[in-house]
Amino acid sequence: MTEPIQHLQLALEIIATISLALSGLISAARKQLDPVGICMVSGVAAFGGGTLRDILLDRRPFFWIENSYWLWALLALVVIAMLLMRSRHLQLTERAIQLPDALGLGLFTALGTQIALGDGLSGIAAVLMGVISAVFGGVLRDVFCNEIPKAFSDHQPYALCALLGGSALVLLQHLGLPDSLALIAAFGLTSALRIVTILRGWRMPGWRV
Repeated sequence: MTEPIQHLQLALEIIATISLALSGLISAARKQLDPVGICMVSGVAAFGGGTLRDILLDRRPFFWIENSYWLWALLALVVIAMLLMRSRHLQLTERAIQLPDALGLGLFTALGTQIALGDGLSGIAAVLMGVISAVFGGVLRDVFCNEIPKAFSDHQPYALCALLGGSALVLLQHLGLPDSLALIAAFGLTSALRIVTILRGWRMPGWRV
């Protein structure tokens, strides 16, 4: 893997982790958890998907253990965000979670798929790794907040957006697009699809008994 793509992956990973940590923080704050609970929910939202990806790909150490500054950054983010939310009395609505969650979805989809391709996985397996990386953190966040995971229950396309974004990355690289451009395109497509589904209220059919 070339050095520019490694730097791009690191930059995207930083933004993705912060985005999902914020979604976890807002979810935990809406449930009125204590600071320990907020840190835990933010952590599983930020690191859950990437950790499962690393387990399935047998990558050691895990990305947040190899770069321990992630943990300090998470603690600092939680403290700063809690102080700002208290001082400004920000309204923690459901919509407030959706933007950072959509960004994290797109970023972790692209990263997970690219990392899996770099490890020699087939296209379909790499896309699946991208979906797992992107979705599993949000699933854990909702479970820790005692909710049915929104990825499974709100009927808005979520994992489907990740599936389409990861597939686009594989296709673009197969067509000869440079890895860095394919990575950015997959991120943009996934996040844009998720935001459009939220704004337009697109829904998938539920199971009817």
